[in-house]
Amino acid sequence: MIIVVRPDSTHEQIDHILDRIQELGYKPHISRGELRTIIGVIGDENKLQAEPLAAIPGVEQVLPILKAFKLASREFHAADSVVEIPVPGRAPVRVGGGYMAMIAGPCAVESAEILDDIAGKVKAAGANILRGGAFKPRTSPYSFQGLGEAGLKILQEAGRKHGLPVVTEVMDPRQVEMVYRHADMFQIGARNMQNFDLLREVGQARKPVLLKRGLSATVKDLLMSAEYILSEGNHQVVLCERGVRSFEESTRNMFDLSAIPNVKGQSHLPIIADPSHATGRPDLIPAMARAAVAAGADGVHIEVHSCPEKALSDGPQALLPDQYASLVGDLRRLAEVVGKYIF
Repeated sequence: MIIVVRPDSTHEQIDHILDRIQELGYKPHISRGELRTIIGVIGDENKLQAEPLAAIPGVEQVLPILKAFKLASREFHAADSVVEIPVPGRAPVRVGGGYMAMIAGPCAVESAEILDDIAGKVKAAGANILRGGAFKPRTSPYSFQGLGEAGLKILQEAGRKHGLPVVTEVMDPRQVEMVYRHADMFQIGARNMQNFDLLREVGQARKPVLLKRGLSATVKDLLMSAEYILSEGNHQVVLCERGVRSFEESTRNMFDLSAIPNVKGQSHLPIIADPSHATGRPDLIPAMARAAVAAGADGVHIEVHSCPEKALSDGPQALLPDQYASLVGDLRRLAEVVGKYIF
């Protein structure tokens, strides 16, 4: 349920509305716009009656919401949300509302030297966020699992050196505090999209979150997972379409291009595309990245490695730095056509 507050309401009236919602056993979430303040009421909508709420001083209108993902819905927040990823000593990188996230880097942090080389090249090409995995959820327990905290420190150092915020995956609630110290943005991978304890934990951490769609998740499933993070008070969430499982064997996954405008129609949250994991094929990544931007994506997440044949994780799906630079040039021109900006 959404409460629309009168434009002339006082701070005391708004505080009283919030107190009353909590007295009734529900959880309020306030959103202050330039012209309007609205309050989302989280709880069992079937048991909550609108009439008592409408009688509270300062309330203009009470609107029921039928969608299960209340805070992520367009009804709660009509305008596109803009997520800001902090960069020490610089203006934050913005994602959404016309601003594009250009996330690039290797699948895994392998060494300081390799990451420094890749970070410098993707920054020169136009990337504005550096990615690299310190903890790697692999299908086989015998595959490279990442460098752990040592990898986090390498990633942080490379990001600071090249002036890029860093995003990395967190796999377990017990890792949240450690990743928080070293990364500028959490990544929740596809395998953990419905790890609800982890979602709640990053929701309480108050740091931007990149939430990837699960391997067999619907769009509603993705938005419900985002709702877990939002309901804990963290509204800095960026969604990511990275392909879903299908019967097709010539690509790693099936890239659901329709998910991008589908999400945008239902939710105010930014959504980016990951054509690297969606296709698993470097020859398909540029075309799918361009298609995603044309469909309205707020950025692209692409794996880049200077020597894919020697990569410890997902080398076959990585672009070379010069290939990435050429693609960014294409995306920059396309972004201008669709009214978006790459800085």
